[in-house]
Amino acid sequence: MTEIVLLVVLTLIASAVGTSTGFGTSTIMVPVLAVFTPLPVTLLFVGVIHLFGDVWKMLLFRKGTAWRLILAFGIPGIAASFAGAALALEVRDLPLERILGLFLLIYVGFLFTNRKWALPRNQVTAVTGGALSGLSAGLFGVGGAVRGAFLAAFDLPKDVYIFTSGIIAFFIDITRVSGYLMGGVELGNTLLAALVLCIPVSFGGAYLARKFLDRLPQDYFRMFVAGFLFLVAVRLLVW
Repeated sequence: MTEIVLLVVLTLIASAVGTSTGFGTSTIMVPVLAVFTPLPVTLLFVGVIHLFGDVWKMLLFRKGTAWRLILAFGIPGIAASFAGAALALEVRDLPLERILGLFLLIYVGFLFTNRKWALPRNQVTAVTGGALSGLSAGLFGVGGAVRGAFLAAFDLPKDVYIFTSGIIAFFIDITRVSGYLMGGVELGNTLLAALVLCIPVSFGGAYLARKFLDRLPQDYFRMFVAGFLFLVAVRLLVW
């Protein structure tokens, strides 16, 4: 019972932070759960919660749409996430997370010292960002940070940023969760019971994020996202 309560609290916090940054719940939940459960099981459990979190983003931030950007990110992201999910079941002990952390750390440092700079707002940037975020999501469950780094380049309004991140992640998450299930990953009774409670709780976290972002000025939003990218980068490098 204690484990279930802790998972519910973790889900609430992860959903609030993940929604407000656009990264999703995985960035917080995966490194915590991976300490106690095998990585494939962690990826499946968090992937299901993340999938519902994508739905909450689309419902709460539905005023923001950028369909060309969504398609450019989403199509390569779906293909790459399936490949990443398959690879996650095969490879172990590769320093991929630290490489990703170093990339994000350099990127955030550049953003803070060049606040007006942005990647080119074109199809190449979107396709590359979609493919890398999909691969990252499938491989070690933190694709939201990569997606956020590339979406930040477009300097989108808050609603558009969150909705776009949510709908892209939705299709990527369907693909990777299916990959884990087809790979034979299963959840035990405790995690299944926790899942029943964590899914509605994740909506509560997303709702809190909606209220917070309503109060956050647009001018500070990009740096807010960059600040969390920095924290993710540090976590990937040292843990």
